[in-house]
Amino acid sequence: MNRYVVPVQEVKHTEAGFQLVLNMPERMARNLWQYKVCQVEVGIDDGRRITIAQRRKIYATLRDIAEYTGYTDEAMKEVMKAEHMLQSGCGYFSLSNCSVTTAREYINTLMEYALKEGVILQESGIQRTDDIDTYLIQCIRYHKCCVCGRAAEIHHVDAIGMGNDRRHYDDSQNRIMALCRSHHTIYHQRGCSRFMDAYKVYGIERHRTEDRWQQGMTG
Repeated sequence: MNRYVVPVQEVKHTEAGFQLVLNMPERMARNLWQYKVCQVEVGIDDGRRITIAQRRKIYATLRDIAEYTGYTDEAMKEVMKAEHMLQSGCGYFSLSNCSVTTAREYINTLMEYALKEGVILQESGIQRTDDIDTYLIQCIRYHKCCVCGRAAEIHHVDAIGMGNDRRHYDDSQNRIMALCRSHHTIYHQRGCSRFMDAYKVYGIERHRTEDRWQQGMTG
């Protein structure tokens, strides 16, 4: 899913409610027209600046990616900024004073790159992400363990159950997560509640992972 940061031109109050008028780049407008987009997600920048915790997560993840790729930390920061701006459509930003929202979305870009390329972080991705839902969905998308980041299979938190025909059973509301073989074994040894409490992870409803994938394909 492409994300854009665009200025608000006007908020109109009409009999039907409020209308938001945006100044959007041509690329964004063409995507809306080409894919016949009828709904968009709107986030609000409340003016808060990047936090110390977010900055720590960013630089720690950049170091891990730099070590994996062979770039210097500073070069990797600029490479990943360019990657984020390309994906999101946002303008140049500084990690010294960007918004909380921009920092969170930049962390999402870093985490997605690490998962996609197989970068093993020095600590759990749960400790690095600033958006746990998005991270868990990314893990499912790239088949990487949400605990350790290694190759994973999809684990069904909500089993289909005996007596249900898998060919016709609607499992879109069932929760899934990506776990490597080792953590899958630990899951069954400890049980669902103890495992989730210990590792601070949880299942994501299947339809949400598929919706996010489709948005990424067409956004």
